[in-house]
Amino acid sequence: MLNANTADSVFTAGEQEFYAERGFQNEPQRCKACRDARKNAARGPREFFTATCAACGGEARVPFEPKSDRPVYCSECFAKMREQA
Repeated sequence: MLNANTADSVFTAGEQEFYAERGFQNEPQRCKACRDARKNAARGPREFFTATCAACGGEARVPFEPKSDRPVYCSECFAKMREQA
């Protein structure tokens, strides 16, 4: 999908602000879904690791290999910590 002018492809206000902040002159040529798919295809598959959440003791799946000297948090506890900050 290379046409950004289709009815299902919307250049949102947030995207316009993002482009303006970075000084981009041209509107995107692909819709958001196509841009995301293209980025993800270039990355390859992600490997996830399982760890124990330092806050609740539940299972945490993270995209990095946990180190024993740093705490790892599950998604819910991490989100709660970000809200408090």
